[in-house]
Amino acid sequence: MESLAAYGWTPQIAERFAGSDIHGSPGRIVRVARGCGEAVTSAGPLRVRPSGHHVCTGDWVIVREPATEGDTIGAVCAVLPRVGVIRRADASGRSEEQVLAANVDTVVVTVAADTALDPGRVERLLALAWDSGAQPVVALTKADLATEPVFNGISAVAPGASVVEVCAPNGSGLSELRDRIHGTVVFVGASGAGKSTLVNALCGREIQATAPVRQRDGKGRHTTTEREMFPLGDGLTLIDTPGLRGVGMWEAGAGIAAAFPEVDELAQHCRFTDCAHESEPGCAVRAAVEDGDLDARRVESHRKLRRENAWVAARSDARLRHERTREAKVMSRAIRAYYRDR
Repeated sequence: MESLAAYGWTPQIAERFAGSDIHGSPGRIVRVARGCGEAVTSAGPLRVRPSGHHVCTGDWVIVREPATEGDTIGAVCAVLPRVGVIRRADASGRSEEQVLAANVDTVVVTVAADTALDPGRVERLLALAWDSGAQPVVALTKADLATEPVFNGISAVAPGASVVEVCAPNGSGLSELRDRIHGTVVFVGASGAGKSTLVNALCGREIQATAPVRQRDGKGRHTTTEREMFPLGDGLTLIDTPGLRGVGMWEAGAGIAAAFPEVDELAQHCRFTDCAHESEPGCAVRAAVEDGDLDARRVESHRKLRRENAWVAARSDARLRHERTREAKVMSRAIRAYYRDR
């Protein structure tokens, strides 16, 4: 299992595989592209077909070797239950979740210091990170351009998460960042925030293509187009991801609460357990805002994410009900046809 050890294989992972009765070799998905995945197994890298399984980068899987000598593609027989899942509402607008990475231990939210701070977006990313169960770390990239208000602004919207100022070109902050990450680490953030540059700097070589942001609007160029895993050594693996434009909530109630601990704590003292912190009497959250003890913008952001999360959940439930109704109608027609044709 030497080749798998570089990709996070541990005795605990081995125990999870030992409990399976499906024949095949253990492996980990390191890249997914164009309907095929790339897995690392004890025998080395292997291209695999999902074979009806939805796989994503970071998945631990059971794979079957190619059936014939001329075939170079294996098959995924099973996907182990995921932990540390980074997921969002599908960017297409369908009532479905999109898994960005699986079995993650640390989430590095990258924020560029040379762009205007969007606190709401940072809070969204942190909500996804907290919801996964992984440990969030905020990397303030391009630190040579950072100002004290930017750093303080990031710290104010990231309670409970470490904030590290880094500058990849000169190596500033890299050792501190490495000290704060462990296990499988995924980098998330907007295009142009410096995710791939950080991955290259931590790995000590150019393994990911990078490009400067567009001059006319300061936006990234989406140089990274796939989620890919790289071994760093000492049990660390890094997952680089494409820039995220949409960061929709998906069953992220626990993550939202963790991203706004001060709001969640005060909400325990509201008169009503389902208080929306708007016009209800006895609202402890609104009282704290009026007293100047709580940032009104944070409360509005918290409220917005909760509403969005509830709306997505309602749409998802409606879609499932529609699918079940349709399946029941199909079955009913089949039964009627059976008895009619007897």
